[in-house]
Amino acid sequence: MKPQSTAVTLYGVHLSGHVHRVEMLLTMLELPYTFVEAPADVRSSAEFRRLNPLGQIPVLTDGDLVLCDSNAILVYLVKRYAPTSSWLPDDAVAAAQVQRWLSIAAGEIKFGPAAARIALQWGKSNDAPAAGEIATRLLGFMEAHLTGQHFLAAEHATLADLACYAYIAHAPEGGISLAPFPQVRAWLERVEALPRFKPMPQLPIKVIA
Repeated sequence: MKPQSTAVTLYGVHLSGHVHRVEMLLTMLELPYTFVEAPADVRSSAEFRRLNPLGQIPVLTDGDLVLCDSNAILVYLVKRYAPTSSWLPDDAVAAAQVQRWLSIAAGEIKFGPAAARIALQWGKSNDAPAAGEIATRLLGFMEAHLTGQHFLAAEHATLADLACYAYIAHAPEGGISLAPFPQVRAWLERVEALPRFKPMPQLPIKVIA
């Protein structure tokens, strides 16, 4: 029997890929939760800093438990509410492959397509060319990796796919074209076809001057 949620609350903004990966898993696990908007002014408040002193989103509370970091939250939700599922395999090699992609989500994806999207949409970075280069290298790597493979870490969807999906799917919002990467686009479609998939809101595609 699946453990019952006590009172899950997710703090974030819907345009954040880090938040979206948690929303998507909560939806796929059919776990009821309350969403609390946490824009920049909320994140700078003393109340929010008591939840996460770093002022970052997402933050998830489950009863008295407070968890920060999107990938840590994904692992917690699966271990707590879907321990027999295939989202996080028990096999040592498969688990290591999932962890590798969680690290890529926190590394190359964050500093590549996610950073390029922030730079173009909100003008918060002067390092858009470097982010674009990271994104292009990453997409080339993913294209080769996904040749003959349906999902990132296994032949079925895992937390790796949820962690990496949003910022890759929304890379064009940062001026990064997915046209040269048919295997990546096919993988995105497979993720989007998963039961109870939840899309992230789209931003307009801006033309780079």
